[in-house]
Amino acid sequence: MAVKEKISKKTQEGAKKENTKRRTKSEEKKLRIKLVRGVIGRSKYQREVVKGLGLRKINSVVIKNDSPEIWGMVRKIPHLLKVEAEEK
Repeated sequence: MAVKEKISKKTQEGAKKENTKRRTKSEEKKLRIKLVRGVIGRSKYQREVVKGLGLRKINSVVIKNDSPEIWGMVRKIPHLLKVEAEEK
């Protein structure tokens, strides 16, 4: 027996408002992330986070969208990174 989900009008209205608040790709904020310390001697988890951000060598820089996922990764290894807001 399948259970149908009932979505209230408030939930539907909130979803519509959220969709209108989203920025287009040209308006999204960017972060400039630079690896300032090496990963030798760091835990495997920290090395994987660095790799997940797309960084390889010391002083390598990547530009990422400002999102909670990226900030979560940055907060795991703040001692290895330098983060700046990218200006357009």
